[in-house]
Amino acid sequence: MSSSAHARMNCGEFRTTYEQDTTIFPTPLSRRMVIAAVVFLCFAPFVLNAYFLNLGIQIGYYAVAALGLNIVVGFTGQISLGHAAFFGFGAFASAWLNNSTGIPVFFCIPLAGMMTMALGLLVGIPAGRIKGLYLAIATLASQFILEDFFARAEWFTGGVAGAMANPFSMFGYEFNTDQSYWYVVLVYLVVMFLMATNLLRTRDGRAFVAVRDHYLSAEIMGINLTKYRILSFGISSFYAGVGGALFGHYLGFVSAEGFNILLSIQFLGMIIIGGLGSVMGSLMGTVFMVLLPEVMEAGVSLAGGFFPGVTQALAYIKEMSIGLAIILFLIFEPDGLAHRWRMIKAYWKLYPFSY
Repeated sequence: MSSSAHARMNCGEFRTTYEQDTTIFPTPLSRRMVIAAVVFLCFAPFVLNAYFLNLGIQIGYYAVAALGLNIVVGFTGQISLGHAAFFGFGAFASAWLNNSTGIPVFFCIPLAGMMTMALGLLVGIPAGRIKGLYLAIATLASQFILEDFFARAEWFTGGVAGAMANPFSMFGYEFNTDQSYWYVVLVYLVVMFLMATNLLRTRDGRAFVAVRDHYLSAEIMGINLTKYRILSFGISSFYAGVGGALFGHYLGFVSAEGFNILLSIQFLGMIIIGGLGSVMGSLMGTVFMVLLPEVMEAGVSLAGGFFPGVTQALAYIKEMSIGLAIILFLIFEPDGLAHRWRMIKAYWKLYPFSY
């Protein structure tokens, strides 16, 4: 059989080397789709109004932080209930570095991530000895300790008054509008997601998954459980710190009130709804959680024409919808939106042969 005839017989994606099996994009089509999506997002400020740009920027910095939580919860099998505190620490750290030392915001954001990573490594030390419910309580304690720190450390956070965060600037140009800051968040989003994807292809990334799947087997294979459990907390905190710094410099002001346990639960909801152990699921879950309150508000406004009392309960309906969405996903779609997306792709690949 000629080589051309053999080429025509290929009916799928075939991987014959280890490098092909661990590539970032599983198929050439997925690579082209991602590139096309990034190019489309580059033109978004020209077609979207301020409302949708604001939602997109929120999705960007929350997705970076949610991806960090997915590394420690979804990929390593640990639990963290204090992610919002690390998110807040990154916001305060970047503002403090810029205000007290004059370091440009361009450098303060990654430096804030490093400072938050150091804090995360310290808080993650108990993860080397305890797990499950005990670890959850330990991380919950870190949430309340950091909240108290934010309120008392006036030299660092400005205390209850909060701290000013200067806009992101580069070469004398300030990114102080939604249209310009969109590109800052987009660059960080793409870079951080590529870093996480590459991390999971490395020896350390595979060790994270081995610790999650069966820690006894991982230890027998020579994986240092303590090292990788603490390291996962450090990397998770780095992502939370960068996301928090992007959040602070977007708002221009950082206050301790916003980094409470409710935000930590929302971060958990993002990765549960998106899919534990999925990089793309972190983004999908964040999109869902950011847009859900907006959809509920539109629905309540529409229903307000028929039931006037409903609009007064809008705040409660928003909070209830978040909790209800988490519960429904845990019952009916525990693998999250990423799993459903894989099922849809498999259906079209195999159609009309479902089995």
